[in-house]
Amino acid sequence: MRGEAFAHASYTFYADQADRERRPAVADLYRRTAGVELHEHFHEEALLAGVIGDETANLRASIEGESYEATTMYPRFAREAEEDGEREAAALFAEIARDEASHGEGFKAALQVLQTGQGQIPAPPQVDPVTVPAGPPRVHVARTLANLDTAMHGEALAFARYTAFAEQAAQAGDEQVAELFAGTAAVELHEHFAGEAVLRGFVRDTRTNLRKTIVGENYEAWTMYPTFARRAQTAGDFDAAALFRDNARDEAGHAQAFQEALRGLG
Repeated sequence: MRGEAFAHASYTFYADQADRERRPAVADLYRRTAGVELHEHFHEEALLAGVIGDETANLRASIEGESYEATTMYPRFAREAEEDGEREAAALFAEIARDEASHGEGFKAALQVLQTGQGQIPAPPQVDPVTVPAGPPRVHVARTLANLDTAMHGEALAFARYTAFAEQAAQAGDEQVAELFAGTAAVELHEHFAGEAVLRGFVRDTRTNLRKTIVGENYEAWTMYPTFARRAQTAGDFDAAALFRDNARDEAGHAQAFQEALRGLG
């Protein structure tokens, strides 16, 4: 699931870069593939894993995740970045820790409303989108670079989970809870992930992005998912094995489509 969530986030910003280079066909390919990674692969895997529950369970899981990031992960990353002399990263990590604490409070308030029937579901947080231009890393110390990678994977996963939780709440008729999850998801992707991606130098020119994408899709198609399918089959988890095989075929098709897009650049 983490890989699918990260692919969705990555492709979202690679599509924006393709737009800036006036390559609309590549941008469209990235966005369509991002949709498959999120709404098919991630969602189906999350259902099998029991990640998506009812609104109460989803809020509790979200509170736990936000608490860890606000009180443990991001404060540690900020301290380490400061020690590494990476002041810009330290400031970003500290800012995100505050955001995550606020998100946790919003989820706690929503849970209390569901449990007591009193009060109001909080309004969703407002997103201040960060543009991720192509460029080199602005962080250079290995430890802080590794922490950025960890943080970006966490933000991508949070976006995917909250998007799924928003869809579940909407289906249950809890529109305000759905809006809270969707609004928080937008902050995780378009502020937190994006801000970290800028420091990481995550987005490059479209040719470079495509080459990186092809390597990743081929790994999932020919190594990761086949391995997962064999393990699931051996364990008797036949539904999971079938899903992993299906995803492997999808990823092979994605790799081919991206390879054709790369050839089309000339």
